[in-house]
Amino acid sequence: MITFKRIIRSKSTEQFSGIPYVMTLLNCLLSAWYGLPFVSKNNILVSTINGTGAAIESIYVLIFIIYAPKKEKAKIFGLFTFVLTVFTAVALISLFALHGNGRKLFCGLAATIFSIIMYASPLSIMRLVIKTKSVEFMPFFLSLFVFLCGTSWFIYGLLGRDAFVAVPNGFGCGLGTMQLILYFIYRNNKGSQEIKKPSGNGTSIEIGEKKPHQDKQQPNGKVPQDEQV
Repeated sequence: MITFKRIIRSKSTEQFSGIPYVMTLLNCLLSAWYGLPFVSKNNILVSTINGTGAAIESIYVLIFIIYAPKKEKAKIFGLFTFVLTVFTAVALISLFALHGNGRKLFCGLAATIFSIIMYASPLSIMRLVIKTKSVEFMPFFLSLFVFLCGTSWFIYGLLGRDAFVAVPNGFGCGLGTMQLILYFIYRNNKGSQEIKKPSGNGTSIEIGEKKPHQDKQQPNGKVPQDEQV
């Protein structure tokens, strides 16, 4: 929520990645479908929570598509189309071609595979954190809730003896832990790369320390003779 308030306020997605949100949407859709009574019994809680999550993630993805740059917008919209295609295919195949335990197995495997992909989707951001030594684009609360979500569903899957819930969320618990470790390592760093902003004439200028001669420039823009070589 904090991330999207920033995106709406700045009217830009900056360097935030939209991939985790799109993959989370797919995970929620498949998990909600898996939890329906005609697919797997006694899993209505899985269906209810993930159905709510799918609605929230749809809003996030829509906001991201609106404010993303043209190239990123096309990329995220393509992924969004892929998500809807995969979910529709899984739903139709399981509904009309499979029955009983076969339906549960098929939907469970699909949900497991894409849950693992969802949890792995922030790996590109983790790579950016290590490269820049900055956690600016890996929000703390996103990392925290990835860890909490993975841990809670992992325990739920163990208690219910449901491997399709326990396995992917155990993986998510581990990745969430890695994200939190990275956050606490680099939380006080602002990154080592210089930030570039466009100047008035269309070129880019670097924001950094002032050069020694900048304080000694004369009104005509020339450097004093004692500074010239």
